[in-house]
Amino acid sequence: MKDVKVLGTGCANCRNTIRLIEEVATEKGVAIALSKVDALPEIMKYGVMSTPGVVVDGKVVHSGGVPDRAKVAGWL
Repeated sequence: MKDVKVLGTGCANCRNTIRLIEEVATEKGVAIALSKVDALPEIMKYGVMSTPGVVVDGKVVHSGGVPDRAKVAGWL
């Protein structure tokens, strides 16, 4: 199971990123533990300056804007 965190304060791009990750995981049949991190001090611990950020298994894989579907599929 992949541990996936979306870092952001709740903007539309953050919500779209969460929805996209859920859709791709379902399509690929990949089990994920998806969580949302919206506390700025916690986001800053990852060094993400532009949200949404995405962390997969403890590694920052994306920051700033909604990732494309192919990129998400590659993470999973």
